[in-house]
Amino acid sequence: MRNLILFILRNHYVILFVLIESLSLFLVMQYNGYQRSCFINSSSAVAGGVNTVFSAVDHYLYLNQKNQELNEELARLRSQMPSAFKCDTAEVQCVKDEVYTQQYEYIPCMVIGNSVETSNNFLTLNVGSKHGIEPGMAVVSASGVVGVVKDVSPNFASVIGVLNQDLNISAMLENNGYFGTLTWDGRDYHYAILKDLPAHIRVFKNDAVITSGYSTIFPKGEPIGRVDTILDSGTNGFITLRVRLAVDFKKLTNVQVVRNLLKKEQLELQNRAENE
Repeated sequence: MRNLILFILRNHYVILFVLIESLSLFLVMQYNGYQRSCFINSSSAVAGGVNTVFSAVDHYLYLNQKNQELNEELARLRSQMPSAFKCDTAEVQCVKDEVYTQQYEYIPCMVIGNSVETSNNFLTLNVGSKHGIEPGMAVVSASGVVGVVKDVSPNFASVIGVLNQDLNISAMLENNGYFGTLTWDGRDYHYAILKDLPAHIRVFKNDAVITSGYSTIFPKGEPIGRVDTILDSGTNGFITLRVRLAVDFKKLTNVQVVRNLLKKEQLELQNRAENE
């Protein structure tokens, strides 16, 4: 209390000035309509600006949660797309019965570790074996192909990405169905190389490149990128293309792991055929 009294005594001129100034402003606005309207409009503008700032901050704080919700919704919708189902057709005495069986299931998750600087880059996901993740599962994003699960622990999974020279992906040109092998040359993280395409086909810049579906890993039709340049026009019987990747690995956050529900059956059949 003593310090408060000393403060008032030391600054009583300033305090008195502020009180008189406040009273003067109140009287001016109370008895003058124009000044009162100007004050109200200015106050509304200031309050609106403050509310806008707080709203923007609040939106930013919840942005990560919204992205996660959208990723989960995308995974759910992908699991219901026609490409996630296979058609079982049986024909008996000209009666055709079609039954659609779900083949692919999409599990939403987040990238918590990523690199693009080395020749063999890996990603880390925040899901693991207790979430049903297994080695060999495909990883995709809303933009396109990301990679393949390599190892798992109970809570995490490492992914060998497209930006890894050890990963080969069966890819095809969407407009004509010819397929080849997609690899990364270890240079620019925006591009990969598509090779082993027959030399007689016609290829144009910006032709879409998608997964071929000729494996138990990726569903057919997942975006990979678009043709950027023809590197070899067929000197050895095959053409080689540079493909601009659909996924920007520098800002990759939300992805989905693809579970092939019929993988075991398909592998058993293929192994049986190879051993005969």
